Amino acid sequence: MNNSILVTLLGLGLLAFSCSDELDVQPAQSIDEGVALSSDETVKAVLIGAYDQVSDGDLYGGNALRDADLLGGTGEILFVGTFNSPDEIARKQITTGNADAEARWVESYEGINIVNNVLSALEVVNADDQARVEGEARFIRGLLYFDLVRYYAQAFESGQTNDQLGVPIVLTPTRGISAENDVTRATVEEVYAQVLSDLTTAADLLPETNGVFAGSLTASALLARVYLQMDRYADAREAADRVIESGVYALTPTYVGAFMNGSNTTEDIFAIQVNSQDGVNNLTTFYSVPEFGGRDGDIEVLDNHLALYEDEDARRDLFFERGGATYTGKFNNQFANVSIIRLAEMYLIRAEANSRLGTEVGATPTEDINRLRNRAGLDDLGDDDVDLAFILEERRRELAFEGFRIHDIKRLQGSVGNFAYDANELVFPIPARETVANPNIVQNPGYN
Repeated sequence: MNNSILVTLLGLGLLAFSCSDELDVQPAQSIDEGVALSSDETVKAVLIGAYDQVSDGDLYGGNALRDADLLGGTGEILFVGTFNSPDEIARKQITTGNADAEARWVESYEGINIVNNVLSALEVVNADDQARVEGEARFIRGLLYFDLVRYYAQAFESGQTNDQLGVPIVLTPTRGISAENDVTRATVEEVYAQVLSDLTTAADLLPETNGVFAGSLTASALLARVYLQMDRYADAREAADRVIESGVYALTPTYVGAFMNGSNTTEDIFAIQVNSQDGVNNLTTFYSVPEFGGRDGDIEVLDNHLALYEDEDARRDLFFERGGATYTGKFNNQFANVSIIRLAEMYLIRAEANSRLGTEVGATPTEDINRLRNRAGLDDLGDDDVDLAFILEERRRELAFEGFRIHDIKRLQGSVGNFAYDANELVFPIPARETVANPNIVQNPGYN
């Protein structure tokens, strides 16, 4: 590719994802390729470096989730912080020099390059571990490409050719700078095909569970999310049902119990590991207030969002007031893990897909929705009350501020204020440094 997305093998220490002495290697800023890819131990260390990379605050340490709500939350949340980049995103006035948009692009491709290095050296990995190592690397690459194409390209639309420009697909290590690195943008269709290839392969290769790392069920859960984004409802239903019916995960007894935890809960399918020594939780930084480790209460919750909840809903009780403003209480612990995929989402995906298809795979839509309502302290509803519109409203309540809003608006072809789902303003620009360095990169409409 080019300088802005070239990476030497960074962050190989077992940082946020420490779980065993076997993987406890010393952190390094860079490491010689001949050393890093020459043995089973060092290739596995590089894989740990990939997990550390995706835990960065610009990625799944918070901002990748935060920006989905800033971009899609007009009228329901208000950004009042002093940082210019998230303010541009919230106002839908993003510039090509936006620091957050640039960091997301660069950090994502650094992560992709790290796992490409891992995949290039599978032959030195112990035979018994090769499938697992390949599966984890492919899961990470699929996750990164999925969110790259959702932020930097127009939305995938089912039944269309989807030949709109996506993002560059790079599947081999970038280890030097040459004209060969000046790649072009693949189509949205091609990027989604690559995401599905990586995640289905990962689901086949990985063990069912894998500690805090990606397992087969983790890949299936992310596949359910991808299929839903593509309107492939039967596939989304089957993937979500596989995760639910595995019995490996369970809803936490209370809604608040799903958040602000220093270790994974029964509900966490995949989470970024954070502790007082390492890792970052930017959701706390921006959504919370100083007494809980946040900034100055940068993101306020408005009455239009609070009106979505019934008075008795325990999810409403999690909001709190400070200085006359309302904030979400989901992130009032700066050392809590960042939940990326949790079981509640799988129930919502299965309920929505079953509702759209008129099926009852695993459970009826009403049964799945009532599980979540009961956990929130609400009474059961009947089948007549739980139609598709209600399921989508329940999704907004249950998953609020967890990185879904703009992506749901786009797949449902809704709007954000005066902006239609396909407005240029709802797509991140390709960073200016990228278009300058790579003459083959075409900028998104509206940013030229």
